[in-house]
Amino acid sequence: MSTCENTGSGSINQVRYGCALGAFNSVVAIPGAMPIAHCGPGCVDKQYMSLDFYNGFQGGGRSGGAVIPSTNLQEEDVVFGGAKRLHELIEATLKIIKADLFVVLNGCIGELVGDDVGSVVEQFQKQGVPIVNAETGGFKGNNFIGHEIVVKAIIDQFVDKYAAKNVKRQKGLINVWSELPFQNTFWRGDFNELKRILEGAGFQVNILFGNGSGGVEEWKHIPEAQFNLVASPWLGLSIAQHLNDKYGQPYLHLPVLPIGAGQTAEFLHKVVEFAGIDSKQADEFITAEEKEYYYYLEHFTDFYAEYWWGLPSSYAVVGDSTYNLALNKFLVTQLGLLPVKQIITDNPPQIYREQIRSEYKNLDSDVSTEVSFLEDGYRINDLLQHLNYGHRPPIIFGTTWERDTTKKLGGSIVEVSFPASYEVVLNKKYIGYRGALSLLEKIFTTIISKSA
Repeated sequence: MSTCENTGSGSINQVRYGCALGAFNSVVAIPGAMPIAHCGPGCVDKQYMSLDFYNGFQGGGRSGGAVIPSTNLQEEDVVFGGAKRLHELIEATLKIIKADLFVVLNGCIGELVGDDVGSVVEQFQKQGVPIVNAETGGFKGNNFIGHEIVVKAIIDQFVDKYAAKNVKRQKGLINVWSELPFQNTFWRGDFNELKRILEGAGFQVNILFGNGSGGVEEWKHIPEAQFNLVASPWLGLSIAQHLNDKYGQPYLHLPVLPIGAGQTAEFLHKVVEFAGIDSKQADEFITAEEKEYYYYLEHFTDFYAEYWWGLPSSYAVVGDSTYNLALNKFLVTQLGLLPVKQIITDNPPQIYREQIRSEYKNLDSDVSTEVSFLEDGYRINDLLQHLNYGHRPPIIFGTTWERDTTKKLGGSIVEVSFPASYEVVLNKKYIGYRGALSLLEKIFTTIISKSA
């Protein structure tokens, strides 16, 4: 019923991510791209309903959800192989659906029975079809791992065809690798804000996913970027390292996704310093953004001064490592809240865990907290119920799975991670300057409405 904290072994109650095949969402998130699934019946639908629907009700758009072509492999395909069925599906898809890039994702059945999906895809590649193959059997890991498999497949089989032998780098052009599309409930708005603040600081940005991306065409220019920016504790690091090995392209790793004025200014200064560009535009942008940001906070202080005695002073965060760390930095340094226990749910690879832990040892000059890597909902909720939150009910930043536990504690809950089935999300953002203001509104509206 439970899972080991450091190994991720055992059964999992109340799962908080998808399987590797769920990385079809990474394809859906690229404007102009279309996933094709080689898997059993129901695999795509289950991933879609959990990751896309009951997670902010994000929807599938023109290339996700019920639109995704699938072989829906049957028993006879397990016995005789499903390569022929896949070939027929790709042919039919090309007749019906227009896309700038097709990505075939091989699921558990195809990988287990040994279908040579690469060979099938190669036949279409030789015909000039923009199509790639990604081996994303669910046993390879969760959708975070699947995301990196898919991205590397696109780079190696598609992007590389457009890379000149002597790549001409564009100074100030950045490839951004950050949140996992659809898994991170607020990724659309966050990516737009991330692109906005980087452009405001003087950069050109290949954001690569979402409405702000130039789509498949933008991916062709990945090798031309001056460097790769990894804005997360671990996701995207292996992609940046792959690009470094492939093109000699350097990367900057900033584990804390910025929320609020202080973190955002620090973030931008580090990017500017690494790029070696003039800081004048960034400084002017930061000054203008902080003027607006603190204008709103100045008026917010009336509320905070009046209600401080009834507001939570302690908190816990339950969610993927990217949002978990970002929220902790913001809540401690800019709201002065006290961290109790932080629970990371995305099962980061072991090689990254000690580095992630170290970030929580210095949230501020005199503030640190403990972090646990847990995936099982029973263990997570049991832990939350036995923490010492002090004399006031806590605020829990978590998922739908933590709602009942938070109610038992008399606290307030803000859903910030998958699944978030009490949030309807269009382009809401919680990072940067504008996202921080939205987050403040959400936090304190939740708290005061709880007693209404």
